[in-house]
Amino acid sequence: MGTLALAAAAACGGDDQSDQASGENGGTLIVVVPAEPSTLFPPQIVGTQGGAVVSAIFDKLADIGPALETNGDAGFQPRLATSWTWATDSLSIAFSIDSAARWHDGKPVRAADVAYTFRVYTDDSVGASIRSLLGNIDSVTVRDERTVDYWFKRRMPQQFYDATYNMYILPSHLLDTIPMAQLGRAAFARTPVGSGRFRFARWESGQRIEVVADTTNARGRAKLDRVIWSITPDLGAATVKLFAGDADFLETIGLENVAQVAQSPSLRMVLNPALTYNFVAFNQRNPTDNTQPHPVFGDSLVRRALAMAVDRKALVRNVLDSLGRVAFGPAPRALMPDTAAFSQLPYDVARARALLDSAGWRDSNNDGVREKNGRELAFDIFVPISSVTRQRFAVLLQEQYRAVGVKASPVLLEINALQERIPQKRFDSYLGGIAANPGLVGMRQSWMSNGESNEVKYSSRAFDAFADSALSSFDTAQTRRLWARAFQQAVNDVPALWLFELQAPVVLHKRFVVPPLRADGWYSDLAEWRVDPTQRIDRDRIGLVPAGGGR
Repeated sequence: MGTLALAAAAACGGDDQSDQASGENGGTLIVVVPAEPSTLFPPQIVGTQGGAVVSAIFDKLADIGPALETNGDAGFQPRLATSWTWATDSLSIAFSIDSAARWHDGKPVRAADVAYTFRVYTDDSVGASIRSLLGNIDSVTVRDERTVDYWFKRRMPQQFYDATYNMYILPSHLLDTIPMAQLGRAAFARTPVGSGRFRFARWESGQRIEVVADTTNARGRAKLDRVIWSITPDLGAATVKLFAGDADFLETIGLENVAQVAQSPSLRMVLNPALTYNFVAFNQRNPTDNTQPHPVFGDSLVRRALAMAVDRKALVRNVLDSLGRVAFGPAPRALMPDTAAFSQLPYDVARARALLDSAGWRDSNNDGVREKNGRELAFDIFVPISSVTRQRFAVLLQEQYRAVGVKASPVLLEINALQERIPQKRFDSYLGGIAANPGLVGMRQSWMSNGESNEVKYSSRAFDAFADSALSSFDTAQTRRLWARAFQQAVNDVPALWLFELQAPVVLHKRFVVPPLRADGWYSDLAEWRVDPTQRIDRDRIGLVPAGGGR
């Protein structure tokens, strides 16, 4: 079946895909998002917008439990695999594939799909964002049509997590004839075929992405008929859609709108314990020549001075009030085993000025900006135009840096333009954030020297050694001590200014009944979301035919 035919089948799905809403099943969820994914090809997903859509369409061998425990397999729930067996030496795991699992084109999911998936995620030409997290997997081999073996290089606490959490299984029968380097540009990346409880329906560029329930899924159909991601880059416009009833869910609400949500008869706020932290990333490589150090951030003394020149507590209080707290390092506080075991750099303007003096940056012409070798101590801070919160932080940072003779210039960019520049290292600094993986495993990806998402090129042998040892240890007390030393190293090295953790709730229409939101992604249990049958509105009664976009 061709790609266009597959897309049409996904949208219509035959007679059983057009049932009207009945019982607990049925309903339409409209999620308003600030950015459009660049792809729906799972290995190349970056950001929560694409991640949410992909998690609905595709499935994993097993999924982590509500406690987000990454050591061993306790709590993991079967998905495409119905069971698994560990070897006696713990260096291999055999997964049994569900004989009823099907791709959305009707083909069975096979062990060969799992082995193919591993090859794709680890192929250099694909450039999977999580490749560094798979380094302990030596190989994946097919034992028979329904059994696949994962082989590991060494025994580690997170082996099962490594094998299951980060890889969505791909349909080899649709992809294995496409060269690896071309997979991200293939039609599949915009019209994907998965095995999840939702199937892809359509993608209207710049407007919306829609998925519909897969009524024949081996794990049961999703309770909602459809989910639509409505692309609205402007937060103000997104908020208007929410209050007008044209959207049902907004992940980030402006502080100025919280009181209005509390008074709304149709909306409610839901606790979102997200594992996110935000920072100003300092590029340690020259944006015009990545082989050379950055003229400002290549010096650790300057980075320390820039950290000590900022009153982070005051900034967070000013911008977020009670909905935020200061970030402590390269992970959210909730994942740090012992935040009291390492210390923060103090807010100390006098010491910041002294460090800049000692690094050779001085204001020789009394114009308020320091110079060195004819170059001003100046840099840009890229900020996503869709984030009012980050824009406010950028303006306040500009003021605090001015006080020590530093010229910091906020530059507003569309999120897609920002996501294009960052991997290419074409920036001085940017105000961004990371949605962390459970269990600190994401350190390999984001901050260790060889991590694919180490966008600032932070390189510290000490940090790498402490983090790797912490991830390898089966001794809880030793792990806590090692993480404390790793975090202290990152605080001292200042690859970024650790800025804030947002503690804001998401906003949801009151007619939805949802399980507790998981900290690793509000969308993790999206197939279990449902609409209270007594509160359905017009768009909840459409059934499984493609939505027309009305209320």
